[in-house]
Amino acid sequence: MSVGFESILHEAFGARVGARVPLAPFTTFRVGGPAEWFLETRSSDELVSAVKLAGRGGVPVTILGGGSNVLIADAGVRGLVIRPRGGTIAAIGEGQVRADAAVTINGLVRWTITHARGGLEAWAGTPGTVGGAVFGNAHFGGRLIGELVDSVRVAARDGTVTDIPAADMAFGYDRSRLQSSGEILLSAVFRVAPGDPAALRATARASLAYRKRTQPLETPSAGCIFQNPEPGRDTVPDGIPWSAGALVDRAGLKGCAIGHARVSPAHGNFIVNEGSATARDIRQLIDRCRTVVRERFGVVLAEEIVCLGDF
Repeated sequence: MSVGFESILHEAFGARVGARVPLAPFTTFRVGGPAEWFLETRSSDELVSAVKLAGRGGVPVTILGGGSNVLIADAGVRGLVIRPRGGTIAAIGEGQVRADAAVTINGLVRWTITHARGGLEAWAGTPGTVGGAVFGNAHFGGRLIGELVDSVRVAARDGTVTDIPAADMAFGYDRSRLQSSGEILLSAVFRVAPGDPAALRATARASLAYRKRTQPLETPSAGCIFQNPEPGRDTVPDGIPWSAGALVDRAGLKGCAIGHARVSPAHGNFIVNEGSATARDIRQLIDRCRTVVRERFGVVLAEEIVCLGDF
């Protein structure tokens, strides 16, 4: 990174700019090396400003939200890593709620329940932020969060801010246009409806209970590693559910370990860090699962997890 850019970044954000900052504590996997440069922004305006400065300096930018669904390389990430923080939630009439990208999904769910807005309560327990959920079009219980989005506000890498209707977001299973456009989410507007807080809270609790029964929440992980097979793209042998976890399980990989990374005995689509796993351990275990499932069943598992840095 150029000395000129470093000086400009410090001039804009002062002591909040860090060098060689370890990223593992900011991820749910608890693995990964440092950011070359690291900044926590406190508002959308700060985020846009930082992105513009990096763009002018030719410096790559990586956005790290809640740190779920990501695997950071042991060598870390080059360029500027921005971790948006804070954010606000606001009602837009009776039928819409706008949330900044840095807001956690759990925070958004709590807000909507408290304010008697229904529609998002089943997403209780979803790790990460609004930004990450929209970026990857998070799924749960057969639904995609993009189905609840009305519009989004994004920033291009030159700092240009644009409002985009959901119809133009190219939402699909684990997909959105943000994955290819390089745009950065600033906020999203969700459709909601009037609801009874007690009933909404009951749905949220049931969702949390389901996650606790079926997922290894007590051990560091990044959530689901693989996308589920898709009809039209994949062919799954008879008798096996259309589930990545089921394929990993039927391949005999539950409990398989490399180093301190292990396929969770509780859920075949989760890899857990048993204490001192490296990103290399996890990456090798992901590759082993993909290879064995392909050899056994002819299904090529697509990855849901996002890898950052050089592996």
